[in-house]
Amino acid sequence: MGFFDKFKKKTKYFSSKEEISQDLTEDEASHLRENTKEETEGANLSSEQDEGNKKSFFDKVKDKTSKAFKFKRLKDGLEKTKSSFSKNILSLLGSGRKIDDDLLTEIEDVLITSDIGVVTSELIIERLKDRIKSEGHENADDVYKILKEEIHRILIQSPAAKQDAQYSINKKNSPHVIMMIGVNGAGKTTTIGKLAYNYKEFGHSVIIGAADTFRAAANEQLKIWADRVGVDIVSLEIGSDPGAVVFDTIKKAKSEQKDVVLIDTAGRLHNKANLMAELEKLTRITKKLKSTGPDEVFLVLDATTGQNAIQQAREFSRVAPITGIVLTKLDGTAKGGVVIAIANELKIPVRYIGVGEQMYDLQAFDSTFFAEALFGSDSGEETELE
Repeated sequence: MGFFDKFKKKTKYFSSKEEISQDLTEDEASHLRENTKEETEGANLSSEQDEGNKKSFFDKVKDKTSKAFKFKRLKDGLEKTKSSFSKNILSLLGSGRKIDDDLLTEIEDVLITSDIGVVTSELIIERLKDRIKSEGHENADDVYKILKEEIHRILIQSPAAKQDAQYSINKKNSPHVIMMIGVNGAGKTTTIGKLAYNYKEFGHSVIIGAADTFRAAANEQLKIWADRVGVDIVSLEIGSDPGAVVFDTIKKAKSEQKDVVLIDTAGRLHNKANLMAELEKLTRITKKLKSTGPDEVFLVLDATTGQNAIQQAREFSRVAPITGIVLTKLDGTAKGGVVIAIANELKIPVRYIGVGEQMYDLQAFDSTFFAEALFGSDSGEETELE
């Protein structure tokens, strides 16, 4: 394959059509697979050519992984949340306004309506009151900075934050098995595709297991993602035993020395008994082939559902040992405050967040970046929070 062909292959991953609908029919999926390559390559090559070779392709890829670029994407993705939260808070803190009970009540109302939730909002207000009293604040102008610091304090920084940001794994213990769980429509399939892409970009070999054997569209979507990213996939007929998919995927990963295994699972939360039994079964099968597996269990939640996402997390935490949450579609909602509620109420670290449609818009969660973006900092290169 010549350099130009490799260039075309690489650029298709930066198309504007990265999100694939969770409701895709089999016919639509087939049509998409036939047309996506031609459309995305043509659009992106035109865009690159219009730049007049100002930068090499590899410089542009590097730009998309820089700290400043990621912060801008995060800030842009949180714009709806910021409009319903930070701007509303600032509107209350008029010049010369004094701190009183009425102000604190109004701030609490904004917190609750921003999907931070009653429990977490009450905690923030209590901490705000304590600091106002102990530090002697009188002017409302001081409140904004205190709120920012207290929200940053609540956000859990995952012990694996650096590992997540670099998509690093312990290759001595490979394959690194990640089980993806979550309700249908939360963005599981898209997240698996983006994870596969990013792990591959960081030099790891990846294989996907399509263990949601109850939805034809889910399997077809995963096949499209696997083809686009260029990774292997194990998929059986619709209605097959999900356990057989898990077994075959991990066995193939071991025999071919794959680094990362991504397992899709069914998301039928309405039938909790069957869901529990199935997830327990898949875990047992994983352990038969790898005693420490699964290495990660990621719960995928849709940020647009707000407080319902917390309820989903509670239900799934009863049936699976969740090691982290992936919060999708933050760019499409004003309910991004749910990140704060999740961190406070569930004590489960948010590991990745989706802030856009592009592959690189699945970001490792950074609590400092999130607080800065939510409260309006203009740059991610230097932050006030530590």
